[in-house]
Amino acid sequence: MGSVPGIPGQKLDPGPMQELRAEVNDLLHRRSRNFPGAQPVSFSRKHLEALQKDDYYLCEKTDGIRCLLYCSGVTGEEAHYLIDRKNDFYNVVPLHFPVPEDPSFDRYHTGTLLDGELVYDTLKDGSHELRYLVFDCILLDSKSYVSRPLDKRIGAFQEFFLKPYEKCFYHAFPERLAEQAFVLKPKSVQKSYGMMMMFKEILPALEHGNDGLIFTCKSTPYEFGTDQHILKWKPAHENTIDFRLVLGDFPMLPPLDGEERGVPDYDAKPTFELYVHYERDDWRYWDNLFVSDDEWETLKGLQQMLDFRVIECHKDEKGRWRMKVEQDGTPRFRDDKLEANHISTVEKVLESINDAVSKQDLLDSAQAIAKAWKQRHPEEQKRGPPPAPPSGQGAQKRQRTE
Repeated sequence: MGSVPGIPGQKLDPGPMQELRAEVNDLLHRRSRNFPGAQPVSFSRKHLEALQKDDYYLCEKTDGIRCLLYCSGVTGEEAHYLIDRKNDFYNVVPLHFPVPEDPSFDRYHTGTLLDGELVYDTLKDGSHELRYLVFDCILLDSKSYVSRPLDKRIGAFQEFFLKPYEKCFYHAFPERLAEQAFVLKPKSVQKSYGMMMMFKEILPALEHGNDGLIFTCKSTPYEFGTDQHILKWKPAHENTIDFRLVLGDFPMLPPLDGEERGVPDYDAKPTFELYVHYERDDWRYWDNLFVSDDEWETLKGLQQMLDFRVIECHKDEKGRWRMKVEQDGTPRFRDDKLEANHISTVEKVLESINDAVSKQDLLDSAQAIAKAWKQRHPEEQKRGPPPAPPSGQGAQKRQRTE
């Protein structure tokens, strides 16, 4: 599987970044300085009933880097920015996203904001490809889609953004695709009751890492910040919390001859304290992180600052907090985030852990969810189901030039 990528492009200086934040806020009619992306809540047992009550779309939870993609062009030149969770902007070149009905493919989208995730996909030949997987559309050519239901938002993205992009790079100018900073793809979406297909067919065939499922309500608008209608399911052992890591005391070396006291042994393993966020600069101690001797050697080998960084952690079978590690054994530091998880998020994740919904629980509920869906949509029984939501599974393969 592909590893988690870094964000490509050049991070903007504070001045230009502030101008772009204001530009995006004006388009969205909001004043907040925070990251405008919608954030899921952790799945708990009560949400099994929610899946029966309302229509939800289902997709895999990609283990990548969450970013918004903003197409600007205010200056009269095509410009593209990735926006991370800190609401920092990265100028990414080269990228080109043509508009529909332009046979020259020279005209491009502006005032467009997409939601997605960066990931390195591992291809069949063993090579890696940086992809941006789109799962929502917030703005399209300065037109807001925030108040529209999910299927309309995704449909607009597919019709007006994805189709001309594919016509340009897969048909008219396939040789230019390799020049792009990343390949844009739609994320595969299923109906909420398609969990058997998800577990048996889609997840095993993924070309990148995965750490759960996402259920998104079809009928509700796009919500800035926490959205109670986006449900993040993970197996109990994959539920994680982002803590602020603070190094405690190091063991003391014995004093040398003539010295009154020893000095800290910075090669020895200290204590590792985990803090959660309450408000502004208010972080409070939560628990200690358990670090094995081998993990401590790995941390020392990084030769990086460890203090006060945000680190992703999970609970092991003994109830100890452990750091989540990458494929190479290094810890998952969340340097893309300004803060540790807020206490409200921590409590919800713990609720999800303690009230864990297993894979089998989801599969057992699929029949009831399907029955409720079909009762709400009797028209599907008469004329057959509507076309599936946009899916990356059938998208054309990237053509390569030697």
